Amino acid sequence: MSVAVISENFAGMRAQAEGLLHRLGVEPDFHTILLKGMWRHLPTRFCPDPLKAAAPIQLAPDTQWLLSIGGRGGAIGAALRRKTGLKLVQVQNPRMGFDQFDLIIANHHDDISGPNVISIRTALHNVTSDRLASARAEWAARLQRAGRPLLCVMLGGSNGRFRLGHEEGRLIGQSLAQMVRQQNIALAVTPSRRTDRQALAALTSELEGLDVYIWGDEGDDPYLGMLALADMVAVTTDSVSMISEAVATKAPVQIIPLPGRSRRISTFVEGLTRLDRVRPFTPDWRPWDVSPLDDTEIAVEEVRKRLLG
Repeated sequence: MSVAVISENFAGMRAQAEGLLHRLGVEPDFHTILLKGMWRHLPTRFCPDPLKAAAPIQLAPDTQWLLSIGGRGGAIGAALRRKTGLKLVQVQNPRMGFDQFDLIIANHHDDISGPNVISIRTALHNVTSDRLASARAEWAARLQRAGRPLLCVMLGGSNGRFRLGHEEGRLIGQSLAQMVRQQNIALAVTPSRRTDRQALAALTSELEGLDVYIWGDEGDDPYLGMLALADMVAVTTDSVSMISEAVATKAPVQIIPLPGRSRRISTFVEGLTRLDRVRPFTPDWRPWDVSPLDDTEIAVEEVRKRLLG
């Protein structure tokens, strides 16, 4: 079975597609949206013919159904559904008529409802217990320090709503250095593709001379190993995807604030805070009891029921 994924080329969108489809036992066939002319700057849902506003999308002959992600993905996906008659699953609020989709997988913070809408608390992802167990065995020797609990820090980046620049990196680095010195913890830090190099350099400078692990884009990516081994995770507030992946583990999760504002992300974090699954970041080492929170399986079962029978 081939499933065509229609989305922009963002890591978070690809991760959501992979999370859903891998759990269904399907490999995603990615088709990146490349808009033309003025439609690069305008909402695609207003375009009278979205397929003419984007570079051609050639579906594989064995494509069984479509998966669209985000507003632009939804507009292109809906046009392909009309053209091909294939069923279409949309991830995130499409901001257009819900009747153009067979199933919409939204988050609680999207605040939408309908007969073809299912609402989950976290973003789709592929952080499963099996993958965490494998990563734990692979990374234990490199990340763990005997007798010291492990804090793993996941850095996002500036995204138009939040800012993570040199000064923010320096302040985060100072807090982490204080924790390492005063709380006798082990520390591992990984940037994302959006992390500003100057922000990472400023953070690294504050940690100079301390026994910490900081990934610098070389060698194996430690991200999954960090999630698997962490006694606590700290994530910057800009990324719904990284927070969702962190709360799928057995570790308590702290949210590192950044300058800026997003109503949707704030609502998302507030929901997890009410569940006591996340708490604000503090330099004190105060873990609390949590259970893994993973709503991707809810979405998987709905796709099986509604599309695959």
